[in-house]
Amino acid sequence: MQVLAALDEAALDSLGYGVIGFGKEPEARIVRYNAFESRGSGLDRRRVLGQALFGVVAQCMNNDWVAQRFEDAVAGHQRLDETLAYTFTLRMKPSPVVLRLLSSPAHEMQFIAVRWQT
Repeated sequence: MQVLAALDEAALDSLGYGVIGFGKEPEARIVRYNAFESRGSGLDRRRVLGQALFGVVAQCMNNDWVAQRFEDAVAGHQRLDETLAYTFTLRMKPSPVVLRLLSSPAHEMQFIAVRWQT
């Protein structure tokens, strides 16, 4: 998580997997969104930056498996580092992915790393 937070935009874009960085406020506004994730989701980075992740951009993750895990980690001041198989369904055909959910009390930003399955 520390590594993702430290990367500049060019380094983040060079990664071979999607990265979504978002704040801990209740709206979970998107602060970082790399090129790999933009290609996978079909959503332009300029369109998603500043938007509420679970309320606007990725409503298919607004559930107990994803959004609630982040909420619980923040409320409990706990570290979150979990990997799960998932399927994106909003605005696209069902797309299998593997998500890594990352949050830490030591960081203001949280991350979801996305490995798109082909």
